[in-house]
Amino acid sequence: MKIWIRNRQKHIPLNLKKIRKVAQRILTELGLLEAELSLLFVDDLQIQALNRRYLQRDKPTNVLAFPMRKGEFSTLHVQLLGDLVISVETAKRQSNRFGLDEMGMIILLMVHGVLHLIGYEHEGIKKGAQEMAIKQKELFERVTH
Repeated sequence: MKIWIRNRQKHIPLNLKKIRKVAQRILTELGLLEAELSLLFVDDLQIQALNRRYLQRDKPTNVLAFPMRKGEFSTLHVQLLGDLVISVETAKRQSNRFGLDEMGMIILLMVHGVLHLIGYEHEGIKKGAQEMAIKQKELFERVTH
């Protein structure tokens, strides 16, 4: 298992060792022992630029998932799950709504993003949203306890 982590924001100090351990735990719980994952932590301006460029949504968001197991190049490197981009600013703002501290919210967004990378979807599909919510809750509880 390979995990690349890059912190490009300065708003909140991050415990990158804990983030790496949690990412390893998420992948292990999903049986993705050979997987490769990239995590990028940014601020709202950076994620808004990516959201606008790739999803044509001109606003900040909490997490963007760029899966590498879909599309024409998906067979080039089958262990590569993809990239997650997390806005630490948005995570901080949303943490109270979820009853979590900042790190807990970042972990929840990591779980959510990895589920997207492996094919879970919640937009526009009620059944998919329910399945993803259940899996997310289960996985979050397993990696935080």
